[in-house]
Amino acid sequence: MSVAGGERLKVSLVATVLDEAETVVDWWRSILSQTRLPDEVVVVDGGSRDGTVERLRELAEEAPFPVRVEILPGSNIARGRNLAVSLVRHGIIAVTDAGCVLDPGWLKELTTPFQEDPEVRLVAGFYQPLEGGWFEALSACVTLPLPREVRGERFMPSSRSLAFRREVWEKAGGYPEWLDIGEDMYFNHRWKELGIRHVFRPKAVVYWRLRPDLPSLLRQYFRYARGDGESGMYPHRHLLRFAVYAALTWAAATRRGRRFLPLALLPASLYAGRRWRRIPAYFRGRPPAEKAAAAAAVPFLLAGVDAAKMAGYLQGLWRRWTSGRGSARG
Repeated sequence: MSVAGGERLKVSLVATVLDEAETVVDWWRSILSQTRLPDEVVVVDGGSRDGTVERLRELAEEAPFPVRVEILPGSNIARGRNLAVSLVRHGIIAVTDAGCVLDPGWLKELTTPFQEDPEVRLVAGFYQPLEGGWFEALSACVTLPLPREVRGERFMPSSRSLAFRREVWEKAGGYPEWLDIGEDMYFNHRWKELGIRHVFRPKAVVYWRLRPDLPSLLRQYFRYARGDGESGMYPHRHLLRFAVYAALTWAAATRRGRRFLPLALLPASLYAGRRWRRIPAYFRGRPPAEKAAAAAAVPFLLAGVDAAKMAGYLQGLWRRWTSGRGSARG
């Protein structure tokens, strides 16, 4: 990749990792398969005990670019990312997670906008689930938007698929190390508040593994929502969720409310409708019986995930109030 005058645009790839010995090989192979290789890779390990670091260093020995692996025991994702970014040698930084698999064109798609427009400061990529079993496909229907649902100007990217100029990270104050989860959304709010010029590249896709069972999925969304409550993010979204379920409970549980139950079910059906419409995409090629079972299960899994979010958000609010943190973010 070249910029004006023939100067090559150099890109650093950073990632954090913790106990990913079983998946780090697939991630590394997807880096080596990129149509545009990074100019260096910096990985920060949070204290893996399963041989992840040793495996990474073995893989790095034959890499066609410099690789640096640092160990920061006990660090959360935000602290690990901040350390990784602080160590890079180049001004364009691509961020992902070591448990993912990168589409072969991911880095090229993610970094081309910097070449095309010197004013671009940040590029948001996209993410999709790795193919798994029936439950993973159902989880995708409930929790993951399809590309056609995303409006680029409003999209809040995950830091599993993101690139920015180093100055963005500096101006935003880095990732919030006091926040154990949801650090990438908090970072998004900061750079958006600063008016950073950015573009959305939906073809810059990272594939990631969904939780394989109900308990782990509910824990995941409990923690996500706890991060929202603790950091003050998305208060209106969470308030609406509480209001909708309170109205449904009132309509179903009281004599007076039952008269309004059909009316209350209408917005609930619309709320679930988007998830049903994802079934053909996420269950493509699967037997009709699996699709039918998914259609029946979507409302129940959606309710379970929402319950986990509401519980997590309340705990996050409690943490926020007891820590005395600042004003909420919308």
